[in-house]
Amino acid sequence: MFFDPLYIIFALPGLLLGFWAQSRVKRNFNKYSQVRTAMNVTGEQVARRLLDAQGLEDVMIEEAQGFLSDHYDPRSKVLRLSPTVYRTPSIAAAGVAAHEMGHALQDAGGYFPLQIRSALVPAAQFGSSLAPWLFMGGFLLNFTGLAWVGVIMFAAAVLFTIITLPVEFDASARAKRLLVSNGVLIGDEIEGVNRVLNAAAWTYVAAAVSAIGTLLYYVLLLSGGRRR
Repeated sequence: MFFDPLYIIFALPGLLLGFWAQSRVKRNFNKYSQVRTAMNVTGEQVARRLLDAQGLEDVMIEEAQGFLSDHYDPRSKVLRLSPTVYRTPSIAAAGVAAHEMGHALQDAGGYFPLQIRSALVPAAQFGSSLAPWLFMGGFLLNFTGLAWVGVIMFAAAVLFTIITLPVEFDASARAKRLLVSNGVLIGDEIEGVNRVLNAAAWTYVAAAVSAIGTLLYYVLLLSGGRRR
């Protein structure tokens, strides 16, 4: 295995954006986790209220371990919230819980980008873990066909990060709208949710930028733009 300084040129934008986005997420989440909502409802209560209001009484809510491990599982129709979100009556918890509820609403409505992302999960997981090894093995052994297989597999992971963007942005938009229309948040409380969810959105942008940069680097190597 070798280290190519050229890779830094392609990887650095995504890395820097990722560090910045993560710092914003932690800063805003920690800040608004300390601010209670006027309704004094936990993230679990927020999610349940919004789910029921949209006719999704069959979607279950469970507490999951980990920090910001919140997610919606479309296979089992379960919304899993981290302890900080599940148990805390804060603006941050309300925003995160509502965002995950937004994914449940997307699933119920057959939101097309979510369907594509769900279908890409196996290929993305396989591609992100195995593809770099196939590429580097093929490249170093001058086995171009194997290297291109790695590139194609990694492209599936890149596509996953790209299609994730509209899925996440739409879930946040739905969350903000429903928090206000259902009276969960009052007055300027929505501003705190905006800060938390907008910061989280940048982490997905960073992931896409990083993946695209790596893919472009692979293609450059194989197309003869860089020889070692």
